[in-house]
Amino acid sequence: MLKPLKNPIGIQGPVVTIVMDGVGIGKANEANAVLAARTPTLDKLFQTYPMVAINAHGTAVGLPSDDDMGNSEVGHNALGAGQVFAQGAKLVAASIESGKMFASDTWKRLAGNCVGGTHTLHFIGLFSDGNVHSNISHLKAMLTQAKKENVNNVRIHILIDGRDVGERSALEYVEPFEVFLSELRDNHFDVKIASGGGRMQITMDRYEANWNMVKKGWDIHVRGEGRGFCSAKKAIETYRQEYNCIDQDLPGFVIVDDGEQPVGKIENGDSVIFYNFRGDRAIEISRAFEEENFTAFDRGNRPHVLYAGMLEYDGDLKIPSRYLVSPPEITNTMGKFLADRKIHQFALSETQKYGHVTYFWNGNRSGKFSEEYETYLEVPSDVVPFEQRPWMKCAEITDKLIEAIRSRQYQYIRVNFPNGDMVGHTGDFEATVISMEALDLCLARILPVVDEVKGVAIITADHGNADEMYEINKKTGAVKCDSDGVKKSKTSHTLNQVPMVFYDRFYQDAYTVKNGQFGLSNHAATVVNLLGYEAPDMWDESVISLKSI
Repeated sequence: MLKPLKNPIGIQGPVVTIVMDGVGIGKANEANAVLAARTPTLDKLFQTYPMVAINAHGTAVGLPSDDDMGNSEVGHNALGAGQVFAQGAKLVAASIESGKMFASDTWKRLAGNCVGGTHTLHFIGLFSDGNVHSNISHLKAMLTQAKKENVNNVRIHILIDGRDVGERSALEYVEPFEVFLSELRDNHFDVKIASGGGRMQITMDRYEANWNMVKKGWDIHVRGEGRGFCSAKKAIETYRQEYNCIDQDLPGFVIVDDGEQPVGKIENGDSVIFYNFRGDRAIEISRAFEEENFTAFDRGNRPHVLYAGMLEYDGDLKIPSRYLVSPPEITNTMGKFLADRKIHQFALSETQKYGHVTYFWNGNRSGKFSEEYETYLEVPSDVVPFEQRPWMKCAEITDKLIEAIRSRQYQYIRVNFPNGDMVGHTGDFEATVISMEALDLCLARILPVVDEVKGVAIITADHGNADEMYEINKKTGAVKCDSDGVKKSKTSHTLNQVPMVFYDRFYQDAYTVKNGQFGLSNHAATVVNLLGYEAPDMWDESVISLKSI
């Protein structure tokens, strides 16, 4: 339970956290779409109001090392929890290293089911070492273990990245992986890539934004229905030539044998492991495999399989029913403390990031802590390529946010604007510039309303992305170009810090912003201090010092 401060600031309006998704503090170079955009509101915020640069990647958000990019999920976990918990990649790596994963009942059952050659063990997942959704090293470890345990037949269904790693890096993973498979393969261990496709074309939809992506993946992985190729390399090279697209947008493909038959359809009785550790883009395909009364699309003659995820992707809804590694137990979140204190909260975003201000913010928990004291609002996202509509739903989000602020019903409000991240991932520099300008226009509308009710706004981000849209040579600092002199787009997140700006025109004399090294997890204590409460002891410290204490 939160304890009231003896001398609270007495903020009349709400405290509003505005998350500018994917907007980091990048270097002033030609790769920085944030600085290239015309953003008079942001410029004034950075120049006029107190700001702290905070860490949003690596160990600051529970990832294995500071070379690991942050992401929206772990970022919102930290913002809402006030603490740092070991996250997916770190949990899985530790479980593999200790052998705990392979000693689990789930692994034993799924692998054991495929000993003797009657059934096939299938792996589906994002095929890279981006360490945001998955890591190819985890897949290799499971394949090696499967051979040790006398599994006979294994098929791999690869979801090509080009988003958390280089936009045209697929063959850098496929070619050495084929060598790895050839070294594992023998007369008793038959292992092959069976299907694949770009992550933004098949399988990895989230928040039910586009179930057709999942259907495409289902038809390709499960039914073996799709354009056939003799190898994944041939499919990638052919599609690149025909479509001139980056890896994440490669159409789906099926690997076929000499008789043009799929080498790895998923059949009755097989075992299937979805090896992504991050949950948002794993839930829908998990539901397609497990739900009896599934209505999102026609699965056809659905095979009955033993299915497991790398982690439990939704703890409340128990999706999936089997998993290899237990997810972090995130407790004592800010949302729960505020609800217990009967503080009215409002959470808002469009579909693409709605789960981040609700599920991830609340510690990977579905639903509300209190129906009475929490209001969640989702603005439906458009199902169009983000670069074609880079403003996304920021205007509609702003409309709803202004209504909520003016209602004076809520003491704490949180909102996510997805533009910088979702458009940044496309690699389209000009579109990302437009997305930032659209966001700036929205901030210009919001801040006067915060003043109108005498509130305070914290403007921050969950990780970087739009701040570095081209690949940079680490030695020279110059933008990398291909052989034709074309700049190499960067579609992944960055390792840059993110801003935490305190927009406050009424109460700044009551507190000071500290100097020091801070991360996203310091946000929760800061918010409750502004609301007039002491932060719980288990939280990381507040970024502000209250002069009244």
